[in-house]
Amino acid sequence: MSVTFATATAPASVGNAAVGFDLLGHALSAPADRVTASRISAPAVRIASISGSRHALPLDAGSNTASRAVMALLEAHRIDVGIELTIEKGIPLASGLGGSAASAVAAVVAASALLELDLTPEQLYPFALAGEAVASGAAHGDNVGCQLLGGLVLATADRLVPIPVPEGLTAVAVHPDYQVNTRDARQCLAEPFDLATVVAQSSNLAQVLAGCHQSDIELIRSGLADVMVEPRRAALIPGFAEVKRAALEHGALGASISGAGPTVFGWFVDQAAAESAGRAMIEAFADAGLVAEAFVSPVAAPGARIVEIG
Repeated sequence: MSVTFATATAPASVGNAAVGFDLLGHALSAPADRVTASRISAPAVRIASISGSRHALPLDAGSNTASRAVMALLEAHRIDVGIELTIEKGIPLASGLGGSAASAVAAVVAASALLELDLTPEQLYPFALAGEAVASGAAHGDNVGCQLLGGLVLATADRLVPIPVPEGLTAVAVHPDYQVNTRDARQCLAEPFDLATVVAQSSNLAQVLAGCHQSDIELIRSGLADVMVEPRRAALIPGFAEVKRAALEHGALGASISGAGPTVFGWFVDQAAAESAGRAMIEAFADAGLVAEAFVSPVAAPGARIVEIG
């Protein structure tokens, strides 16, 4: 008997990871989006409902990241079937936590299971990427890659490279009740960067990647700073400087903007340090007039998975 429905979850993520703009990201253990893909008789991709979001999201199949990702999957495999999607948003909109990517990832994972395609995360990557591009205006894989694989991932245009991290490495992502639109945040980067800044950022990325491979905390600490994108986007986030300072004063190896913001993240050597810093970062956002919540997670958090099938 063929599968009639499949439900998948995909985690939130920290895009860019400070040093790898559009290339590097890591999964978080919470929050997550959940998508159910069900068979329908008409040969089309439809959205039955979207819940969990305080803001209206597109129900048109061509404009939603989840449905567009499934459409790309069906087109590539020349499958003429009907699929209906039910989307449950657990990740806040325009939060810098990869919510648009997570819906696309959960959708293609669920659709692949529904159609019994047995595709790997790497094989699903281009389809989730096509969905993500609908929201951000660009096909960048820093959120999609780590949401598919879990952990810290280097995502190029056509490859996913998992990056090992030191045991116990923990992140805190502090999300204020505020929105920064991804497209607006990308407009801040329209002007070219000078060569010295690009070289400095490349040096930081290299140190973080080498430090992760060598389990060298001090090498990671030396490199985990965004000298390129963060200076242009910091003004979009009320209280950013104070929130970052709170993270560093509580032992962060580094702290920066998660994705396009306004979420601010930091990396720590253990969970206790991350939790302590999270409380201080929430207080700093409160001083800026914003209510915030903290998500503490291993950097090596799990990726998307099937939670129900029938």
